Amino acid sequence: MQVIRYTSEYKSLWDSFVEESKNGTFLHKRDYTEYHADRFTDYSLLIFDSKGELFALMPGNIGDDKIFYSHRGLTYGGLVIGFNAGQIDVNMAFDAVIAYLKEDGCKGMQYKCIPEIYHKIPAQEDLYSLFCNGATLISRKPSCALISDNNPGFEYRRKRGVKKAAKSGIDIMSSDDTRAYWSLLENTLSSRFGAKPVHTYEEISNLKTLFPANIKCYIAENDGVVLAGVIIYETEQTAHTQYIVASEDGKKKGALDALFDKLINNIYKDKRWFDFGTSTGDDPRQLNEGLIIQKEGFGARAVMYDVYEINFE
Repeated sequence: MQVIRYTSEYKSLWDSFVEESKNGTFLHKRDYTEYHADRFTDYSLLIFDSKGELFALMPGNIGDDKIFYSHRGLTYGGLVIGFNAGQIDVNMAFDAVIAYLKEDGCKGMQYKCIPEIYHKIPAQEDLYSLFCNGATLISRKPSCALISDNNPGFEYRRKRGVKKAAKSGIDIMSSDDTRAYWSLLENTLSSRFGAKPVHTYEEISNLKTLFPANIKCYIAENDGVVLAGVIIYETEQTAHTQYIVASEDGKKKGALDALFDKLINNIYKDKRWFDFGTSTGDDPRQLNEGLIIQKEGFGARAVMYDVYEINFE
């Protein structure tokens, strides 16, 4: 296996491989990984087999600490591989990447796995390769996801919220103009947590323009006022929520319950997975119990977002 560091001349090849892979998503495409290029020093890798054909991709960045991260700016990074990739070849690809990183003076690797709910077919060969290379699990964040053909269903409180929303005349719709929703999000995060969204409004708007089929905004509205909203990241078989928010009035009227009822049981009923995202803070051991209870109320159950570490020294 030959490892080559990514440059812009490989953009078309990279993006085409992501589309044809068994575990890549639009987050792995170059326009997404590079939207925050000013914050991360890109260190993405292409792995070619003995025939000179592209075998795998590894999106990544390098830190001042000389650690390779796959990828700090992404929800998940991981090794992107083709449908024909088997365990032996993936082991060889991992060995080649580690040898390349060591030779370039890297001190270690932090590896964000691609959760299995984004795999088109089983693609966990990387987990065995990590094990063989002595990787240590350093972070595990529980997400909540439900599977469309075997959903336990909404609990009583969520069903009651849907009924309240219907009585209040709340409308659920997609929105191309995200300004009102984003203002609600920013004000809510600021007042409740003293925090800001990870993305700026300009960034999320630009990403929506770059990936109109993958990034969408849905809102719950009453008399022209946005009461709740969410950004959805669509991949081939999974709808993933980003930035769930509701106003105080929206909470009283069951706006989020109605919003997710429409998304789960109508708009995304044909997606295999609906993923609510993780429910921890920066410390993965600090579980936001209220948040995860709310997500479980829609029938979602735990899926792990894992990070592994390999020390080269």
